[in-house]
Amino acid sequence: MIQNRPEPDTLMSRPRTPRRRSAHYALCAILALALTARAQATPPAPSAPPAPPAGQEDMAGMKMDAPDDPAAAGVHQQMEGEMMDSPHMRMTPERAMQPGDQARADSIVAQLKVALKRYADYHVALADGFTIFAPKVPQKVYHFSNFHSAIYSAFTFDAKSPTSLLYKKTPDGYELVGAMYTAPRNATMDELDSRVPLSVAHWHVHVNLCVPPRGESKRWLESENGKPLFGPKGSITTKADCDAVGGRFIPQLFGWMVHVNPYEADPRMVWGTHHDD
Repeated sequence: MIQNRPEPDTLMSRPRTPRRRSAHYALCAILALALTARAQATPPAPSAPPAPPAGQEDMAGMKMDAPDDPAAAGVHQQMEGEMMDSPHMRMTPERAMQPGDQARADSIVAQLKVALKRYADYHVALADGFTIFAPKVPQKVYHFSNFHSAIYSAFTFDAKSPTSLLYKKTPDGYELVGAMYTAPRNATMDELDSRVPLSVAHWHVHVNLCVPPRGESKRWLESENGKPLFGPKGSITTKADCDAVGGRFIPQLFGWMVHVNPYEADPRMVWGTHHDD
């Protein structure tokens, strides 16, 4: 039989007389001062990357005006072929191979393969919080992106936690083909190299985009000399030219990205892009 035990005689359990109330408040004040002093003495944690200007979104949002926004969808279509420096895409320069670079890259791929086993069934990815980016836009490779992984990647790198899973559409659903890591838009070359060696992989970022004003989606069809004006394949690459047509200029859309295709037989393609089959 469990016997009733008397309540412990503590400051919090005693009746609140005026004197004890004063002692209670004093204790709270002391604790608050101590916590404040500790916070001031402790170096601040790394801050999140600065918020993008109006009209831009980072990889965590993976959107602009709508889930199937032509500009955001277009940058993903831009990544389906061979990627290279262009007016709308900036690539990291290749660095000379350093001791340990290849081993570090191989380790990333090995860890990723283990993590990806769970997502061979795309339904599991959806259940784990990955969402299909621009599912209504025809693409050769679809990005299933995870908001929490994107936020986490803004602060650190984990080979087992890519921001996006890459799938190809099949008659029955989707086939897993790879993954994509991301880094903050303001990351330096050394910071990118510390995540994935620049001697092995090329990070990329989408830049200099001109898009129509909000609510004027019909203007996506505008062209000049047979070439579209707007988006990642558009002829406009400067703010002055974008302003001249009444568009919205986006200096950088999303942060840095790098694809990894761990199932490729050709080692050169493991850190390459998905070419047309």
